[in-house]
Order: sequence, then structure tokens, then C-alpha cells
Amino acid sequence: MTLAERLSLYLQLTRLNRPIGILLLLWPTLWGVWIAGAGHPAWHIVIIFVLGTVLMRSAGCAINDYADRDFDKHVQRTSERPVTSGRIAPREALWVAASLALVAFVLILPLNNLTLLLSFPAVFLAASYPFTKRFLAIPQAYLGIAFGFGIPMAFAAQLGSVPPVAWLLLIANVFWAIAYDTEYAMVDRDDDIRLGIHSSALWFGKYDVIAVMACYAITLALLDVAGHMAGLGWVYFSGLLMAGGIALYHYSLIKDREREACFKAFLHNNRFGAAVFAGLMLDYLLR
Repeated sequence: MTLAERLSLYLQLTRLNRPIGILLLLWPTLWGVWIAGAGHPAWHIVIIFVLGTVLMRSAGCAINDYADRDFDKHVQRTSERPVTSGRIAPREALWVAASLALVAFVLILPLNNLTLLLSFPAVFLAASYPFTKRFLAIPQAYLGIAFGFGIPMAFAAQLGSVPPVAWLLLIANVFWAIAYDTEYAMVDRDDDIRLGIHSSALWFGKYDVIAVMACYAITLALLDVAGHMAGLGWVYFSGLLMAGGIALYHYSLIKDREREACFKAFLHNNRFGAAVFAGLMLDYLLR
């Protein structure tokens, strides 16, 4: 196998060729970075957290493919993933994940002790999430904690403490993750039933669409409260209204539970997160 072919497999393993997961992890991290920095975060912290997001999401994908290698071969959409297809050995996937996590840890070494301390549960959450589909009824909630843990870390990095607004943002991200990953789980519902994998789409059952929309509503309500706690203005809340409009559009996509439309809604959540961040950033810029 040539070096180019090996690198191509690593790109597939870490999903760098499909950045939607990175973006869904990046937006809430940036919410935390910007609010913690009162709209003017230290740029070295911005760079560290952006690069850390990419590295940790990539490491998480490698661990996910290791954990799901026996499940993925039974699903057409995932049967050709590098580990499942045998083109990358399971042990090699673990080495890739460990290497990426180590680089991410090195990145935060210049930051304060609280940030370093919080990095340990962050790594544990990222590494353990792929296994939660075996026993948690709603593993998407666990995903929301894992994807949102950059928020308290961002506050710790800039303030040396983690105020209540940080934890509120984290809880908001949990509900957002349940919303968008339930849309994703609606795509794989039949396969999950056959393989005995837990998901929120199965747990919510016939109320899945209502549950998704309720989670969007709770997310926006919590972000509204967080905005008031942070002293944000009308531009930020306009961003929340825009995000609400995007959530309503998702209803039109998922209401009939068609696979392609549900997957489109999942991908479209990038715009939801971007709308919140755009309102947040502009609110500080226009003061």
C-alpha cells in the first residue's frame, strides 16, 4: 500500500473527508470561547480550541470505528469503513486515536491547571461514547456531554473558573445533540433494531419527531437564558430566532421519517450552530 493510499484511509477513519462532525463539535465550543472572552477571546486560546476540536473529533471517530467494527459490517452504509473492511487493523485505529489525543493534550499544556484537569474527563467522554450505544437508552445525551465539554474548558482557560452560564450552555448542547443525532438515528432505525443497538429514535418511538422538536425548543430556551446571564443583546437573540427558523425547517424534513430527508436535516444542523454563533459574535462586535 502506498503512502497516499494509507493517508486516504486515515482521512476516512478520522472523517476529515466529512467535516460535519467537526462542525457540530466546533460551534458549541466557540459559543463558550466567545462568551468566556466577552467577545474578545485571546487568539491563542481560539487557535488551541479549534485545533483541539479537530483532533479530538478525529480521535473519537477512530475509536468509534474500532468499537463498532463488528456492527458496521452488517450495515451497507458503514460496511466499507477502513477498520470494518480490514484495510486498517483495529489496533492501528487505536494507535491513531491515541496519537491524535496526545497531540491535543500537548496543545493545552500552556493553559492553566484547571483546563488541564478538565481535559481528563473530556478524553474519557470522547473515548467511552462509542460504547454507550450498547447499554444507554439515549446515548445521544452522552454524546451531547462529550461534544459540549469544550465549553467548560473554554471558560476555565480564559477565566480560571467555570461559572454557571458555562454549565447551562453545556446542558443546552446536550438537548441540541439529542435533536440532531435523533435525526441521524432515524436514518439507521431499522439497522439498529436488527443489531440490538440503542438509540434515541428507538426510545422515543412514534414520538420521535415531537421529541426532536421539543429538544430544539429546550435548546433555544436554555440559550436564551444563557444570553441574559451573559448580558447579550438583541443581535444575539436575533441569531436564536434564525436558529429557531432552521429548526422549523427541519420539521418539514423529518415529519415523514424518510431516510434521505432525515439525513439532510442532520447535516443542516451545521447552520443551526452557525446561526447561534453568528448572532453571538455580531452582538459583541456591534457594541
